Amino acid sequence: MTTAIDSLTILHQRHHSPNPSTTMMPYSASPLRRQCSLLALALILLSAASAMAAAEFPAFREAPAFRNGIDCPKAVTATADPSTIHIAMTLDASYLRGSIAGVFSVLQHASCPENIVFHFLAAAQRRHDLRRVVSSTFPYLRFHIHRFDSQIVRGKISHSIRRALDQPLNYARIYLADLVPADVRRIIYFDSDLIVVDDVAKLWSINLGPHVLGAPEYCHANFSTYFTDRFWSDPAFTDSFKGRRPCYFNTGVMVIDLQKWRDGKYTEKLEEWMRIQKIHRIYDLGSLPPFLLVFAGDVEGVELRWNQHGLGGDNLQGLCRDLHPGPVSLLHWSGKGKPWRRIDSRRPCPLDSLWAPYDLLRHSSLFSDN
Repeated sequence: MTTAIDSLTILHQRHHSPNPSTTMMPYSASPLRRQCSLLALALILLSAASAMAAAEFPAFREAPAFRNGIDCPKAVTATADPSTIHIAMTLDASYLRGSIAGVFSVLQHASCPENIVFHFLAAAQRRHDLRRVVSSTFPYLRFHIHRFDSQIVRGKISHSIRRALDQPLNYARIYLADLVPADVRRIIYFDSDLIVVDDVAKLWSINLGPHVLGAPEYCHANFSTYFTDRFWSDPAFTDSFKGRRPCYFNTGVMVIDLQKWRDGKYTEKLEEWMRIQKIHRIYDLGSLPPFLLVFAGDVEGVELRWNQHGLGGDNLQGLCRDLHPGPVSLLHWSGKGKPWRRIDSRRPCPLDSLWAPYDLLRHSSLFSDN
């Protein structure tokens, strides 16, 4: 089958043939007609390239329209409106299916879904394609896509025990206060591998007090495992926790006071630990340890129900795990195993069945004639 590129080559040969009889053809003698043909072929090639780029993303079913109840404040477009709930998530090809499920779960359980605005952080080169996917899946969603320049962290990232944790977009949460509009003073950050099964307004309304961020804390966890022996053997590093009782918290669910973050220059504080890591290798786990170094022991504790984390299993084998004891408002597949991948491989964990109802992937088998 002749491709558009082959056709362009043939046309080029026709117009540059040394055969005099060819140059006397009426078709070749018309510069305007020749330019139109070349333009048409260029458009074909551009259209094919766009189609190939779009094909890299899965197709999703359109989500239903979620509307406010009669008791909800009127939704307005102003960014700083106090009735608006701001939620930030990253958006990329690898985790797009998880992000779509996460958004769907938030809207489905929200008491005032029209008052929610999503802020997606995405790499520059795919923002337009991602915007089309989100718009077609959630036609009524209020959202923005903010450009994250991966070059900001290219020289600051140290290799971790999982390659996925080394992706630049995994560090975008550090720059959240700079990426969203300045009049957004408070935001919830969600990872792309979770679903919410409760009204997100409950999480949004927590009182942070004097703290910059709030998150579920796990003080029974072995905090020492998040840092290397090099860290614990040097008082210059360990003294950073002096006066604090550091507890582990998962950065996949955070409520952040962006104004306090900006005033306290917390992005710079996190970057400083990343620079130290490049020299001394004081931890092994991606973007989490800098957050622990800066915030652990100075976090507003949130009910554990808001981050039932670790459902993806351990970081090496991704083995199945059970829920933690207690009520559940949010299920988080942190760890190596992701529910959509295990479902596709037909090796799901029992809890993956809780994620499946929020999967909007358009399965071709559901729409076939058979």
